[in-house]
Amino acid sequence: MTSPLSGFVVVDLSSGIAGAYCTKLLADGGADIIKIEPPEGDPLRRWSASGAVIPPGADGALFAFLASTKQSVITDPDDVDDVARVNEMLRAADAVVWSEGSRLADVPALRPDAIRRELPHLTVTTITPFGLDGPWSDRAATEFTLQAWSGGIVGLGRGSRDRAPVHVGGQVGEWLTGAYAAIGTLISRSRALRDGPGELVDVSMLETIALCLTYYPVTYAEMVGRPFRAGRAVVTPGVEATRDGLVGVGVGTGQQWLDFCVMVDHPEWMEDRSLFAKRAHLQPDIAAWMGEHTTAEVLELASALRIPHAPIGNGATIPITDHFRERGSIVRNPRDGFDEPAPPLRFTPPLLRATEPAPRLGAHADLRRESGRIDHDGGPDSVADRPALDGLRVLDLTAFWAGPLCTHVLAMLGAEVLHIESTARPDGTRLLAGLSFSEAEWWERSGIFSGLNTNKKSVTIDLAGEAGRELLRRLIATCDVIVENYTPRVLEQLGLDFATVRAIRPDVVMVRMPGFGLDGPWRDDPAFAFVIEDASGLTWMTGYPDQNPVSPYCVGDSNAGIHALYGLLLALEHRRRTGEGVLVEAPMVDAALNVAAEQIVEHSAYGAVLGRDGNRGPTSAPQNLYLTADTDAKGIRDGWVAIAVATDDQWLKLRDALDRPAWAMNPQLTSAAGRRQQHDAIDGHLAGWCEERSSGEIVDRLWEAGIPVAKVMQPHDQPALAQLQFRGFFEEVDGAATARARHSTMPIRFSRGPDRFHRGRAPRLGEHNDEVLQAIGVSADELVALAEQRVIGRVPDAAR
Repeated sequence: MTSPLSGFVVVDLSSGIAGAYCTKLLADGGADIIKIEPPEGDPLRRWSASGAVIPPGADGALFAFLASTKQSVITDPDDVDDVARVNEMLRAADAVVWSEGSRLADVPALRPDAIRRELPHLTVTTITPFGLDGPWSDRAATEFTLQAWSGGIVGLGRGSRDRAPVHVGGQVGEWLTGAYAAIGTLISRSRALRDGPGELVDVSMLETIALCLTYYPVTYAEMVGRPFRAGRAVVTPGVEATRDGLVGVGVGTGQQWLDFCVMVDHPEWMEDRSLFAKRAHLQPDIAAWMGEHTTAEVLELASALRIPHAPIGNGATIPITDHFRERGSIVRNPRDGFDEPAPPLRFTPPLLRATEPAPRLGAHADLRRESGRIDHDGGPDSVADRPALDGLRVLDLTAFWAGPLCTHVLAMLGAEVLHIESTARPDGTRLLAGLSFSEAEWWERSGIFSGLNTNKKSVTIDLAGEAGRELLRRLIATCDVIVENYTPRVLEQLGLDFATVRAIRPDVVMVRMPGFGLDGPWRDDPAFAFVIEDASGLTWMTGYPDQNPVSPYCVGDSNAGIHALYGLLLALEHRRRTGEGVLVEAPMVDAALNVAAEQIVEHSAYGAVLGRDGNRGPTSAPQNLYLTADTDAKGIRDGWVAIAVATDDQWLKLRDALDRPAWAMNPQLTSAAGRRQQHDAIDGHLAGWCEERSSGEIVDRLWEAGIPVAKVMQPHDQPALAQLQFRGFFEEVDGAATARARHSTMPIRFSRGPDRFHRGRAPRLGEHNDEVLQAIGVSADELVALAEQRVIGRVPDAAR
């Protein structure tokens, strides 16, 4: 079967993980990726996070994973003829992915503005730290400093107050940005096929991290009147040390807490309702119980009681874990034979291209491309008359974060999204305002629900009975897309497997987002973000090496949502070509395994188990958080700056910015290896320098000198960032029962629009019942009867 992107030609002018992952996703979907490299090759060819020595002529394992199914062409940026040849390839291509970081990016003719000017038919996707324009667009940054600016380091209260807050390890921002870049490229492609011509797709890593590592903190704070979480704390229970290892256990509901009390032999805790919200002081008792049991025993008990749980996976254990082995989640690299994650998506019918070996440097020296693109009239920046996804109708059977994120992007780009809830079980984010049930319309005042559901319509249907299920079947007949994130057995109990749904709507695209997949030993296990992070290795990389790791409490959901969206877009392209319906299986854990791939490939290829290292990392030395002289409203010193030196040149600039102190003049420190060896000593000196200064003074001095630096921001303070203000990352939106509040948008700016992403506020519960149901033939009298029977409604049962 032809892959959805067959014939879609993409020239890859990027370097780094984000661009490589973007083009890998496109290649898996069938696109022809032409990777342009300087004579010395992409720096990723020589990269190993563990420091493994890459022999001359060989490639690092991460490169071999990310470059599979691509073609390699060498271009000397100083050779006019070579650059002209690249321009010929661009003329015959459909899209180009560009980022800074190689000598090719500095060639004037290969800059995004030049490409757009000369070749307006192209989709030009750019990946930069801050976006292509704005007051910070030329500032130095690393992913670590971007996490600090975004509020993602303090995130959802990660870490304890006796140490610096801790960043999310594993370079997750790079991978998340790559996934968003692939989404932006496909959105632009679909618009070019419909309307023509191409456009600029401007992807910001800062905005990606702000969206994916924090939980709509600005909208929450402005609608509720206080931050979502204040301060830092270690979640109890969380990652626990057992008699023979580590296990992740968590409670997300009151019932799960009660069951957990039984599991750890403390039924008396059930009598104090306050312990559900305040239980940190119980950690010693929980730790004692865990220490008396093996990991297998804890997992078995938690499974029996349906308490969220997972083993703490890492690069060594994931490939031999029963669930991943049975599902084929880990495969062999087609060229070098090491373990790597399988693609994060599965399709019925099969749509992905078979993975081919990564190319050796310059393996396609004689490559010539004949243009297969479709020419359209129009200028490079003409705004489309219609939104990108106008006319697409989506049945949204999702709740909480991952599923609604997927459908929210569709809604922001013009799709009609019907968000299905019930009065018995509203979307769980409606309950996250932290308000008493005695407060008026508490269910309409959640900033998190609002942040994820603008532009959507709310329809309430009780699916427990046949009347509600019949309504749902009638709605399915009118929808192009169905997205659901129930556990697999729920949809089966409703009698709505893919065959049944396709019998109702033959060309439907059905996206299923189970935590662990539609088969395998863990199929029916409950999956929250932290469980996915624990199982996939993301937790293993986050925290201090002398303590248990900590779950990021964010990436498991946001990452799953954007990967599901990418799969949905591929399926829509297949439907456009063939008229055929598609089932997309987008397991949360498979998406997480892919963004944690570096752990798996490094262990299999080199025998190295990558691990957490506090706020240090493999790409910069020094890299850490340093306490400043700032104090908070209570006079407590808890202000931090992030500093990361990614190159030897940046070290020389830092040395000069510090007025060349004697300790910094050690010749050993002019190399990354020397600085890494002396990291403790450097940290001591930088800590002493920073603690005497405010964060503002530190940032001003170091950033002006060209050194990656950031203030560690609170998430709800994101609107204070001048770069986000310039790019209009926040838009004001009315609340259903609150005043206007700022809402985050997308980490992508499309040159052809939209000029505004939020066209309408998030809906009230059941607000569109009459409109939507009457359109499928439900009469006014039937609506009254359905309301009386509580099949539909506008007030949660909990508020009655």
